[in-house]
Amino acid sequence: MTDAFPTQAAPPAPIPLPSPVLPVLPVDLTGRTALVTGGGSGIGRACVLALAQAGAAVHVVDRDAATAKAVAEIAGGEAHVADLSRPEAIDPLPTDVDVLVNNAGLQHVSALTEFPPETFRLMQEVMVTAPFLLLRHVLPHMYTRGWGRVVNVSSVHGLRASAYKSAYVAAKHALEGLSKVAALEGAPHGVTSNCVSPGYVRTPLVEDQVRDQATAHGVSEDDVLTDVLLARTPVKRLLEPEEVAAAVLWLCGPHAAGVTGTSLPLDGGWTAC
Repeated sequence: MTDAFPTQAAPPAPIPLPSPVLPVLPVDLTGRTALVTGGGSGIGRACVLALAQAGAAVHVVDRDAATAKAVAEIAGGEAHVADLSRPEAIDPLPTDVDVLVNNAGLQHVSALTEFPPETFRLMQEVMVTAPFLLLRHVLPHMYTRGWGRVVNVSSVHGLRASAYKSAYVAAKHALEGLSKVAALEGAPHGVTSNCVSPGYVRTPLVEDQVRDQATAHGVSEDDVLTDVLLARTPVKRLLEPEEVAAAVLWLCGPHAAGVTGTSLPLDGGWTAC
């Protein structure tokens, strides 16, 4: 008489992994040096504090001396006053940098037909030319050490366009492209280059935007947030600067050594629409 239940075959042996899986651990940047532009407030300030907490020696670059000094004191770092619209401002900055965070930026909202050409040029100088010059400034050190992390704070506007923001959209798209080139050239030297591309973040830049649009359209600031800024965002809230800084720090860890030439959207689902 045969068994009512046939004997089951032994389960297959597990397939060996080709290499150990690295756990995601807290990022340790002890012995590394970081430079953050626009480090006196907003996202830049949050990045400075996150990198310092991870053990990095930090250089805070900002055009406002008071805010740069205040953040540097909190982080135990060094402040540098620099107007990044001027190429000569790059030369005095340190070159022995292991982590470069290109964050400085500005905004102007106007129709193309009315956009001031001088403002357009200024925004490209700060958000495209300065990151390019800073890369030239610090990459030799990174290449020599065989390790480096470039994180460019882009924007959802580096991936999508909005009306009335021609200079900002053009600059962020250019920054995304520059970041990819740095990734390709840096790969043989152990240097990664990526963008973090947030949507609207609770920063002075965004708060100024909200206030200006509320005044221009005669509506409340809450209405500007829900009906204008966050209209295309499924997650109906502003990001906090610390959330962006956490992504920047994550890209500096050993678990992200294979992440390069990409953009990490922190946009509440905007680019999924």
